[in-house]
Amino acid sequence: MLNRKRSDRAPASHASDTSLIARGTLIRGDVRFSGTLHLDGQIEGSVLAEEDGAVFTLSESGIVQGEIRVPHAIINGRVQGDIHATERLELAPEARIIGDVHYRTLEMAAGAQVNGRMSHHAVELPRELPAPSLAGAEPVPA
Repeated sequence: MLNRKRSDRAPASHASDTSLIARGTLIRGDVRFSGTLHLDGQIEGSVLAEEDGAVFTLSESGIVQGEIRVPHAIINGRVQGDIHATERLELAPEARIIGDVHYRTLEMAAGAQVNGRMSHHAVELPRELPAPSLAGAEPVPA
């Protein structure tokens, strides 16, 4: 298997692409990504996912000073800014957030801290249900 040529492998999808920002690295400005972004360093700016399946992971050494807008976030570091997780937000024990948190699904471990509002955004359902079909229905006795 070690000698297989690259052409023998299945093409990699964007969802399997992983980027790492290492400890000691400081980025000033917005970061846009697809696939997976793992942050051990620091970002002074927004973190924005460019696809629906994107995952952002902030390790306990990681810091974000800005807004985070992603489908799935796993936070175990410090965030100073709002978080918008359109699908799932996981707050690990070392998560420290100063800002509002918007999520569809939330998992919060003991020890995680949020200093701001927490706002659940459910999937919107239609306001009216379709009328039931009466075809083949038996009459209801009076």
